[in-house]
Amino acid sequence: MGTWIAIAIGMFVLGTIMALKPSVVDMRLDKLCMTARKLELNPKVVACPDWVRGRNNEFGKGMIGQYSLIMDDMKFPETHYQVVDGVLKFENTQAQGSDVNSHSSSIDESHSTSKQRLAQRLEGEPLNLPPSMAPLVKGVYLKANSLVVFWQDGSYVQPATNPNFKMQQIEPELSALKSTMQSWAQKLVSKDS
Repeated sequence: MGTWIAIAIGMFVLGTIMALKPSVVDMRLDKLCMTARKLELNPKVVACPDWVRGRNNEFGKGMIGQYSLIMDDMKFPETHYQVVDGVLKFENTQAQGSDVNSHSSSIDESHSTSKQRLAQRLEGEPLNLPPSMAPLVKGVYLKANSLVVFWQDGSYVQPATNPNFKMQQIEPELSALKSTMQSWAQKLVSKDS
């Protein structure tokens, strides 16, 4: 009888230890985030913004990966882009323009208009990302000195949604994402000059 109790306790302890071990998907996601940090992409998991298609392709549902690239030497107007059929589509979310009071100067209005035109410059810009990553990108957000990509990074590392996933492809594909983000920023800056 004592032997069976010892076996039961041993199985319980072994089961508890096995439950603490992270899953393969968790280890892949951890590697993805660590590589993104190394490339200065600042990954986070956030609640899906209301203008981005999240869980079940519904706006603002679930959690989503937010990878941001900080560019200290650049300034961007606050802008949202949806990703539709692999290209960026400008989202005019500037509701604050409607509550401008009558005392605002024409200089402020022309500055706001030029910022709006600058923001529209990435309209129709293709994603140019690896095929395993491109369909998972849902939106792009510009604000102050950062460019943010919202994408389903969890789906990127899951065998069901990315059966050809290999750990070696993480760094080159994240580097491609960073290069694409830098390219978008340069297009905004070069046209602004």
